[in-house]
Amino acid sequence: MTNTDMPNKVHEGKNVKRFREMLGMKQEGLAYELGDDWTQKKISLLEQKETIEPDILEQVAKVLKVTPEAIQKFNEEAAINVIANTFNSNDSSTLNAINYYCSFNPIDKVVELYERLLASEKEKVELLQGKPKN
Repeated sequence: MTNTDMPNKVHEGKNVKRFREMLGMKQEGLAYELGDDWTQKKISLLEQKETIEPDILEQVAKVLKVTPEAIQKFNEEAAINVIANTFNSNDSSTLNAINYYCSFNPIDKVVELYERLLASEKEKVELLQGKPKN
């Protein structure tokens, strides 16, 4: 049975870990970015804390490129609900439908870029060989 009197307490340390992992950053990397007095072990201990001191939270948030409030208020369950409620398929009948599809063919763009690179390389070769351009 769940107790509904107690609100879901946000675990700031777990949120630091979530943001760090979303950035593909290891604990060692975060420690390095925070400075010489930080180690992987210290980051591990920080991620176990339910509440993080405001000055440390600000430093960590700056490195993770988020606001301290994002770490303090991030709720995974709420985020999943938002994503689940805003996701739509190709059905454009919903009022808030957003077009997530390219308006151009990416392969055409790659071919165009390749052709420009090829022309540039041919021009370089001609210059190096001393041949006049056509």
